[in-house]
Amino acid sequence: MIEDTMTLLSLLGRIMRYFLLRPETLFLLCISLALWSYFFHTDEVKTIVKSSRDAVKMVKGKVAEMMQNERFGGLDVLDAEFSKTWELKSNNVAVYSIQGRRDHMEDRFEVLTDIVNKSHPSIFGIFDGHGGEAAADFAKTHLPEALRQQLLTYERDKERDKEKDKEKDEKKEKGGISYPSILEHQILSLDREMLDKLSATYNEAGTTCLVALLSDKELTVANVGDSRGVLCDKDGNAIPLSHDHKPYQLKERKRIKKAGGFISFNGSWRVQGILAMSRSLGDYPLKNLNVVIPDPDIMSFDLNKLQPEFMILASDGLWDTFSNEEAVRFIRERLDEPHFGAKSIVLQSFYRGCPDNITVMVVKFKGKASE
Repeated sequence: MIEDTMTLLSLLGRIMRYFLLRPETLFLLCISLALWSYFFHTDEVKTIVKSSRDAVKMVKGKVAEMMQNERFGGLDVLDAEFSKTWELKSNNVAVYSIQGRRDHMEDRFEVLTDIVNKSHPSIFGIFDGHGGEAAADFAKTHLPEALRQQLLTYERDKERDKEKDKEKDEKKEKGGISYPSILEHQILSLDREMLDKLSATYNEAGTTCLVALLSDKELTVANVGDSRGVLCDKDGNAIPLSHDHKPYQLKERKRIKKAGGFISFNGSWRVQGILAMSRSLGDYPLKNLNVVIPDPDIMSFDLNKLQPEFMILASDGLWDTFSNEEAVRFIRERLDEPHFGAKSIVLQSFYRGCPDNITVMVVKFKGKASE
């Protein structure tokens, strides 16, 4: 009897080993259990899956938050973005500006327009300060208004001369009074005033200066420093409106050396090992050495020829993370946004790791602005 029982158990063991414990059998068993659970216990399965997903998401979020806090020096991301912010939206122009990861906000901007009466060209300015806010504040407060006053006088005189004598008007134009000459005169005058004021209190602050004058047919852009402008033409091409003034450029390097100065690398190429641009407003110690100058580069553009869609004026915070072409593509895809894409590109630059203040101005030209 006992022997028969042992034989039966041995037979059952062989059957389990050769049939039930085979990999194919176990696989089919798992599939069958899964199907049975899905069709007869659907709600329970979904609850388990959802709970698992939520748990994974929570862990991922915590890890991402820890990494961001470590990367941003312990700052909350939103606090870093919006610790100090300016924004503007008026007719065809939008501006968005953030302090970002810097301890102080030194970027400034200004917009002066007279769309109704068109008594003067629209004035757009970007001023990226360094060594404090004083120079950028001074430029924002005084330069656009001084330009407006001189442009009003120029436009009135031009209109009066047209009424009196057309030939006289043509002679006056040939005499050298024009938008570029007005820009150059006002920028150099402002720099002299700024140096007198800031040097009296030993304030070494300086600023870039990017100013655009926009009339119906012409765009004139003056630049000092490394803020930058770029235009999108009718075909979507990026047209530079300015060129950065950097110490490593051959022309600038020769001029600095001729003045008895030098450039050295300290994170970036710097004049006298201090300033990362070769031209600026303010910076009186370097101006006294004549190694940094305020002379603007000025470029004019025929709007009828270019038929532009928009232009971007921005501090170098943007250009640290975007090329001209990439910025134009990015904004062109977002012109329907409330800030014409300015806010989106500023935040994108921040997320890419820009360590600087970031200010972006987008100006839509009349054909696009009316759409």
